[in-house]
Amino acid sequence: MKRRSLPVATTVAATAALLLTACGGGDDASKDEKIAGADTGSSSSAAAPSPTASDPANRPEITLPKGVEDVFEKWETGDTTKDAVLSDAARAQTAMNDAITQGKTDTPGLTFYYQGKALTTSVKWVQKWLDAGITYTGTTRYFDPKVELFDDKSAGVSFCADETKAYNKDRKTGKVDKSPASDDSYVLYNTRLEKNEQGVWQTTDGTSVRGSATCVQ
Repeated sequence: MKRRSLPVATTVAATAALLLTACGGGDDASKDEKIAGADTGSSSSAAAPSPTASDPANRPEITLPKGVEDVFEKWETGDTTKDAVLSDAARAQTAMNDAITQGKTDTPGLTFYYQGKALTTSVKWVQKWLDAGITYTGTTRYFDPKVELFDDKSAGVSFCADETKAYNKDRKTGKVDKSPASDDSYVLYNTRLEKNEQGVWQTTDGTSVRGSATCVQ
């Protein structure tokens, strides 16, 4: 249930203050992995949005394997720009999980939704999973998203992840580790996103804290 319990400290490193400030961050290592989020009014749960025919960004199609699911709760605000930021933050999260389950560090999703420091550290994070010989199965629930627009091309997003129903899985044997859930099954993510020329909000930096009291339920 503590799916991300690898002997490493970071996926996307930066300072916690980075998120909700317009300035850049530093290199402080986060306590564990991942990214993104925003405040909402909708009560629905859904997977990350799929690309549409009218989207000029030519987004890669990302499909998680059977038995693996990302659920995003209340990731809509009603504000067009904020919802666009949230959608790409969610897609970045799913792109990371897709890379982990595929066992590849060069998936189209990673290079599309991550840039700069976030891309470098995300690739290293996926490699840690490969080196450990594990993947994961189950459902990750992303909730309590919050978003702040700094200007028309940069934003900060935070959210919580509930990994109580996600489990490490040995790549070779297929054995699933269903260790009991704990406070460490909950992760707080803070990220910075920047809009590129194609209109994609790419994750460029961020932090994560496992066992954060903000997220534990």
